[in-house]
Amino acid sequence: MKTITAETITIGDEILYGQIVDTNSHFFSVALDKAGVKVVRRTSVGDTRNAILNALHAAEQTADIVLITGGLGPTKDDITKKLLAEFFDSEMYSDEAVLQHVTDLFTSRGRAMNDLNKLQAWLPKKCKVIHNAVGTAPGMWFERNGKVFVSMPGVPHETEKMFTEIILPKLRQTFQLPEIVHRFIKVINIAESALAELIEQWEDALPEHIKLAYLPSKGQIRLRLTAMGASASVLHQEIDEQIEKVKPLITKYVYAYGEDEIEQTVAKLLLAQGKTIATAESCTGGLVAHSLTTIAGASKYFLGSAVVYSNAAKADILGVNPDTIEEFGAVSEETARQMAKFARQKFKTTIGIATTGVAGPDGGTPEKPVGTVWIAYADENGVSAKKLSLTKDRILNINMTKNFILNYVRIKLLGGDADALVR
Repeated sequence: MKTITAETITIGDEILYGQIVDTNSHFFSVALDKAGVKVVRRTSVGDTRNAILNALHAAEQTADIVLITGGLGPTKDDITKKLLAEFFDSEMYSDEAVLQHVTDLFTSRGRAMNDLNKLQAWLPKKCKVIHNAVGTAPGMWFERNGKVFVSMPGVPHETEKMFTEIILPKLRQTFQLPEIVHRFIKVINIAESALAELIEQWEDALPEHIKLAYLPSKGQIRLRLTAMGASASVLHQEIDEQIEKVKPLITKYVYAYGEDEIEQTVAKLLLAQGKTIATAESCTGGLVAHSLTTIAGASKYFLGSAVVYSNAAKADILGVNPDTIEEFGAVSEETARQMAKFARQKFKTTIGIATTGVAGPDGGTPEKPVGTVWIAYADENGVSAKKLSLTKDRILNINMTKNFILNYVRIKLLGGDADALVR
């Protein structure tokens, strides 16, 4: 089955200046992916004739479907309609139905129309008009040499309604679209290169229509399997078969097959085992607690948190021995162990966990450079801790620590060797 490709073109100086965020292209990418259309390029151009025409010519050579947003207003800087008429060698005309719609819209809002507003009804004769139910600028559908160009307003809620209700169904009628199925395998505690080496033979043996992508982020990796074909049910079955083949190679690194994040996996384990948890956080500043409480029903397993950023807070709020901090430092195994232990006692939970480290970019020493983090876990069997050696980036260190401590909890709950963490 032929792959149908698409390009999005966003028109507007305000996009290039960073004054507004281009959410339309993201919306299109998500919607087209679900529809079986492969987006091959996103383009943003300013409100100039050459930039717009060059983008249209380039897109015609690249994609089957070209989705254009912006530049359809009635003011002088909105030149998209005129340039589309030029591009398709089309005369302009005033569409009576569009003019009536614009008139009715202004009347319903108690506003007076002027000559500029009436220009919204002027359109290229070669386009098929796409009704804009919630705005004054209609969409325009052009076809040439088997390619489809669709121009839409830049206002996101107008574009989304128009695309979902009219344009996407029309694209389905125009092109034979394949089914696309994605599945994620969420992996943590293994480097991307090591993972690639581990599953190399399995990856090489994947069928031609099933592709694998590595998506690393914040100490974890998402393996994305993407299958394309005529039947979604068949594709799901084929991906299931491939996952069963790779499971024996990577099971100890996998925290989810699907969309769950690490905090959701941990939450499910806590609920299933009837256990509760509390956090004592220094370098993560409450991020671990936040991630656990984003999940509905968190009150059943999460009982409390202490963000103890200063040495005094560690001692006064949790009860960490000041002598321990004085002798070993706030960033140490000894301090982390006490933090986890006292968090469990303070909140009367099954499990207490702790984070303390040098997030950066300052504060490091030769003995404890930036990226040095200690995490700890306490339960009825005692306390364990693990040293992490992370990066020089503060935000990345905070997020990686959150992911690693939650994975530490996951492994402990499953009865595994959490102290074998790579980092």
